[in-house]
Amino acid sequence: MFIKAKTLSDFKLDCQDGELGKVEDFYYDDQFWTIRYMVADTGGWLTGREVLLSPYAVKSIDIDGKLVYVDLTKQQIKDSPELEAGDPLSRQFEEDYYGYYAWPFYWGGPFLWGPYPFLQTDHDQWSAPTSEVKDWDSHLRRITELRGDVFQATDGEIGHVDDLIIDDTTWEIRYFVISTHNWLPGKKVLISPKWIDRVSWEEGKVFVNLTQEAIKESPEYTTESLLRREYEESLYNHYKLPPYWEKAERDEKLAEVAASTV
Repeated sequence: MFIKAKTLSDFKLDCQDGELGKVEDFYYDDQFWTIRYMVADTGGWLTGREVLLSPYAVKSIDIDGKLVYVDLTKQQIKDSPELEAGDPLSRQFEEDYYGYYAWPFYWGGPFLWGPYPFLQTDHDQWSAPTSEVKDWDSHLRRITELRGDVFQATDGEIGHVDDLIIDDTTWEIRYFVISTHNWLPGKKVLISPKWIDRVSWEEGKVFVNLTQEAIKESPEYTTESLLRREYEESLYNHYKLPPYWEKAERDEKLAEVAASTV
């Protein structure tokens, strides 16, 4: 299922023993372009600290009810490693955080979620938490810092980041929603993070290896678009680029082979 980040930001968080607050923001990984944490607005319940929830904590999402069901108790969250509001995320905090919940480290392997190419929710399949990465450069940033950044095609500016579309199966950022209103007549388009060449946080620009004309002629995205596979196929066919689901299938097979040899 696909869901827009702005939409999910309005959802309430429901723990095993009651409401926690609501989704306020997200930390995403700009190397794998994946949501690593939801940031919770607890309404002052845990004042002075940043309350983070990994997608591992999400039991399900109720679109109609605008609810994210969290498979944790409030006490578990309260007793989790603390990150003071405003402090940067460190590897030590993340190791303590994942170790506390006994979740597999997302950096402990070659795939999107470390040893897995998808979010492995079967506890019986989890490997023991291990950290194989010693030299670490944080790739985690907040989505609110990305909105409004300019998208730069190979031959000039083309639009700005309006929203992000998240795949709630893998929690990958599947697409950027780009508003081209200031450059092209009233149109929104989708750009895959896989097509990004580089990001300049200092300039507030995202550089994509596509021309203005190619983006201009790409299939239009509207709020009514349900992102059916037919639409995605037309998007990838337009750019003559391999679709992400082919790689996902290969990664799943590789993960199965790796698991069978352990």
